[in-house]
Amino acid sequence: MLLGLTPTRRLLPHLPAFVQCRNIRTGDTARSAGLQRVVSAFRSVCGEDAVLLGEAVREQHGKDESVHRCRPPDVVLFPRCVEEVSALAKICYHHHLPIIPFGTGTGLEGGVSALKGGVCFSLRNMDQVLDLHQEDFDVTVEPGVTRKALNSYLRDTGLWFPVDPGADASLCGMAATSASGTNAVRYGTMRENVLNLEVVLADGTVVHTAGKGRRPRKTSAGYNLTNLFVGSEGTLGIITKTTVRLYGIPEAMVSAVCSFPSVQAAVDSTVQILQAGVPIARIEFLDDVMIDACNRFNSLSYPVSPTLFLEFHGTERSLEEQVNTTEEVTQANGGSDFQWARDAETRDRLWKARHDAWYAALALRPGCKAYATDVCVPLSRLPQIVVETKEDLIQNRLTGPIAGHVGDGNFHCIMVLDPNDPDEVQRVHLFTERLARRALAMDGTCTGEHGVGLGKRALLREEMGPTAIEAMQGLKDALDPKNLMNPGKVL
Repeated sequence: MLLGLTPTRRLLPHLPAFVQCRNIRTGDTARSAGLQRVVSAFRSVCGEDAVLLGEAVREQHGKDESVHRCRPPDVVLFPRCVEEVSALAKICYHHHLPIIPFGTGTGLEGGVSALKGGVCFSLRNMDQVLDLHQEDFDVTVEPGVTRKALNSYLRDTGLWFPVDPGADASLCGMAATSASGTNAVRYGTMRENVLNLEVVLADGTVVHTAGKGRRPRKTSAGYNLTNLFVGSEGTLGIITKTTVRLYGIPEAMVSAVCSFPSVQAAVDSTVQILQAGVPIARIEFLDDVMIDACNRFNSLSYPVSPTLFLEFHGTERSLEEQVNTTEEVTQANGGSDFQWARDAETRDRLWKARHDAWYAALALRPGCKAYATDVCVPLSRLPQIVVETKEDLIQNRLTGPIAGHVGDGNFHCIMVLDPNDPDEVQRVHLFTERLARRALAMDGTCTGEHGVGLGKRALLREEMGPTAIEAMQGLKDALDPKNLMNPGKVL
């Protein structure tokens, strides 16, 4: 804790409270001699304009897109290179100050909350694309480079980076949370697409997880340090560079929408399409409540019934084969005729409706808040868990439109609730616990892509078991013996 400015408060075990940022006194306390000494040391490294203590900027960096309460850090730093990050981390290590990495703030599990105060490392000024190898299909970027910025940079190369979590997150932040998204069924998640990471540890040591400058497509050399840090959520180190795989832009893309008479029919189609070996790029499920919300929010007219959004990538000939097989499967399950989107503008409009699902759900109940669940199960269990979850929502009078990347078994209920209604808050809390444990009972996980953060630590223990948690804690203790890296998250 930095001078006792931000004491930890108790959270609900899974569903956080909906409260605004609390005010922290910055006047006399922030001017105290101890803080000034540390701030002076920070400024000697990165300059006065890169060390901010104002309440507004601290609150901005104490909250992400989740419903977890804002926990501002005591200082926000804006380093410009890995050397500055390392030097600043050494100061924090010497003074026992917690370190919280911050990318774009688009996380969904409270990962940037400064539970014990401390120092936020905002990495937005490190925004360079450093090393593009077109012939090798890889690129190295700094943590301020976002997914959209990278693809804009690649626009004239014939390459793209397909991992798409919806938000315009930073690539290093996506690595830190092992992000995923709509294209994961074909292109994988961050875990499959990161080749190397540069990481600054708690004591300022700089580590290259696959060796400095290395970028092989595969390796059998030593422990897999890269995937140790992918998904570590800032609890083991600060990711300052990531080298990721790139892909050729497909010759052709076609999107389609197909409605179904039931949830079971839609999800059965998903499983059968994948079992048929169709290399589909995206296959997204929206239940009737979610499609109704999208219709209203985006002025669309899709049938209000369980719906699949699909996208096919490849050559013109391969697309014809993919589409024919998919149509046969969907029709066998009672699906409607496809509504096609072939040109880029129509496809973008279709997928914008899918990406706007969060805002469409919120519009169902103006003035309410939203909380996104996130579970993933083996494909064979997907129909059962979606059907049971739908029944649970209806029985407990909850608004929770379902949308998900069902091609890899991952789906979300966007819970829309009145935070001032204690009964509804409690019912949502109990529902999310049941949903997570339902996934665990089906050999799945409590989080497919959002991460553990604050709210799912107890569920992680249930999922992994005590022995695995002890092993994780041992790794944490070895790399961060003072527990300075994003304390209170994951473990």
